Amino acid sequence: MKHLNSILVAALIFLTVGVANAQDENNPWAIEVGANAVDLFPIGLADGQADSSPLRGDLFEEYFNVDDHWNILPSVSKLSIGRYVGSGFTFAAVGTINRIETIGDVPVDDLTYYGVDGEIKYSFRDLIAGPGGWFDPSLGLGGGYTWVDDIGFGTANGLVSFKFWLAENLALDLQSTYKHAFEDNYGRTHFQHSAGIMFKFGGKDTDGDGIYDKDDECPETPGLPEFNGCPDTDGDGIEDRNDACPNTPGTAEYNGCPDTDGDGITDAQDGCPTEAGPKSNNGCPIVDTDGDGVNDPDDACPNEAGPKENKGCPWSDKDGDGVFDKDDACPEVPGTVANKGCPEVSVEIIKQLNDYSKTILFDLGKSTIRQESYAVLQNIADIMKEYPNANFVIEGHTDSQGSDATNQKLSDSRASSVRTYLTTIGMSGSRLSSIGYGEARPIATNATKAGRQQNRRVEISLRK
Repeated sequence: MKHLNSILVAALIFLTVGVANAQDENNPWAIEVGANAVDLFPIGLADGQADSSPLRGDLFEEYFNVDDHWNILPSVSKLSIGRYVGSGFTFAAVGTINRIETIGDVPVDDLTYYGVDGEIKYSFRDLIAGPGGWFDPSLGLGGGYTWVDDIGFGTANGLVSFKFWLAENLALDLQSTYKHAFEDNYGRTHFQHSAGIMFKFGGKDTDGDGIYDKDDECPETPGLPEFNGCPDTDGDGIEDRNDACPNTPGTAEYNGCPDTDGDGITDAQDGCPTEAGPKSNNGCPIVDTDGDGVNDPDDACPNEAGPKENKGCPWSDKDGDGVFDKDDACPEVPGTVANKGCPEVSVEIIKQLNDYSKTILFDLGKSTIRQESYAVLQNIADIMKEYPNANFVIEGHTDSQGSDATNQKLSDSRASSVRTYLTTIGMSGSRLSSIGYGEARPIATNATKAGRQQNRRVEISLRK
């Protein structure tokens, strides 16, 4: 038993070192436990031996004579630790124990058997079954040292094995090894067969994002496959490493930073991020106290609305909106100069419209509007009618599930369906247009269910 203890200690040390390396280097390892059988008969005739004898026969003679020739210890009798070294090659250290009860057909007193071997094998799995295939044959060479009772001798080994992968990391391994003894006098050339269960492990994923560290450019931060394991925290399609504002959705034009008011100045540098203004005034609008479109420095009547033609002083303007009555399409209702004196749709109104539009429901995978959304569409139409000079665009959006073509078609048809329904309840078709953007304009990440739900939406914007 002293040899068995030595084998087990050596295997434990090898396993400990192997696991440590696997964790540091992200290399795949494998452990196999199983049973082995030793056969000393079909090893080839000795010099001068003309015919098979009870002890020894021709090479491969009665190779599968399990009942008469195979010595099998009815317990776990094989332990193997292997490491993939690249290009289809695997190295393994193997320890085996057994009990020899027959040499050929001749019974012998129980002889203890211990073996320690090193193997290098080449797998034909990718060539025969393709990457990830279940059938994995290998050929290999190796060498080791064998003890039969207290007599030890070195061997040169040739082997063939067949693995059957039952799962990604679990396989049944069948192997047959020819061990040629170097010692003529006391060496025992023999075949050793084995069957075992192999467990493959390795591949560290520190951040748990499903991408092994060796392939992960951000191994300590969960990320996305499209960014090689690096994150896009704000979901704007720009990975954090290249995003100047990683926690706030922005655009590529501004390196991932937002420009809420669209004045060409990012919010972080804009003194008035929600109000458009020139760079010369730090992004804030130049003051126009009376709101007549004439800036105070150029307005002869800064506290009274008036036309530019009159240097900002008022002419006839009943509703006081800065548009002369003769030019005012809505002279009794305050509006804006840009909208010919009629009320202009504000950001808040657009938000209100979109708050309604995001609740519009369709039949699954179709553009048919569900009946419970009719009241919402009536509210939308009522708001639009309050702004008779405004034209609106109905926009359809989808998440990224499904093909680009399918998503584009679905977004087009849903936007068109909303436009058509609004015209049936009193909206002028000339004031409405529709367009689908498919999955091209997400407002949230498509990597989560909640993000995809936000991306499936109908939006309403002003047509300029």
